[in-house]
Amino acid sequence: MLEEVKQAYEQRDLQKLDALAVPTYRKLNKKQNFRSVLMLSCNNIKHLSKIETLEADCIMLNLEDGVAKEEKPFALALCAIFLSRLKECDKKLVVRVNALDEGGYGEITYLNQFMPDAIRVPKIKTPKEVRSVDSLLNDDIELHLSIETAAAWHNLTSLHVAKRVNTFYLGILDLFADMGLSQTLVNVENPMIHYMLSHFLVSCRAMGVKPVSFVYQEYKNLEMFQKWLELERLMGYDAKGCIAPNQVTLVNEMFVDKEAEIKRAKIIVKLFEMHRDEGITGFVDEEYGFIDEPIYKGALNLLK
Repeated sequence: MLEEVKQAYEQRDLQKLDALAVPTYRKLNKKQNFRSVLMLSCNNIKHLSKIETLEADCIMLNLEDGVAKEEKPFALALCAIFLSRLKECDKKLVVRVNALDEGGYGEITYLNQFMPDAIRVPKIKTPKEVRSVDSLLNDDIELHLSIETAAAWHNLTSLHVAKRVNTFYLGILDLFADMGLSQTLVNVENPMIHYMLSHFLVSCRAMGVKPVSFVYQEYKNLEMFQKWLELERLMGYDAKGCIAPNQVTLVNEMFVDKEAEIKRAKIIVKLFEMHRDEGITGFVDEEYGFIDEPIYKGALNLLK
């Protein structure tokens, strides 16, 4: 099927792509302990086809920034196709639609039938807008918000209009642009940035919302990225947006929950040894996924 998708896309045959997007029931990923959120543009089939092998805990299927206007209809169809192919996925699959007044409402209506784990709405401003999306969105899909406008920052604590509004992403560059602030102020030593990160985190936690820290655009500057991670971990963050696999690796290492990892390793060891006694050395556990001897040995090493 993948070759058929590639061919239709290369031929710019939107009608054929739409026909390949089959509405489906997906087993939704409800986990909230994701650390790394990797952005993937939905018009890149090569990247979409690698979703299952990526290190990231959460994949942000992007229809907004980075997707040219003429590419957006194709990106939407490809997003739907890959959602329908991934009926169950250990990564959280979130779709970032376009701004509500730039086609977002229509995209949400269309995507309801393909059941992403969550929809992320950019450029949100008011509780009224959030309620309008909440009423439109399939009841089982989570609703995530980008905090990247001056109005959203001002209304931050009033945007949690429903229980499923459970994750906020800090879009600091867009927020600064909307506030008329220079992006040069985004400096790891700037006390104003410390205040903004702290305010965002504490406000989110007080509402029971997961705060995801901003994407650092200079993806080759891993030394500075590491400094941001150290600051954010010190503040209490446990998740960050990423635009490159090497960023994902650092996020996963920095935000590891050691107690949870030890608990997980103990359970994997116990499960493997129980199955091994029955002559089974490779199996799938509903909660911990595929477990075989290398996974078992890795868990033993962690416990040591």
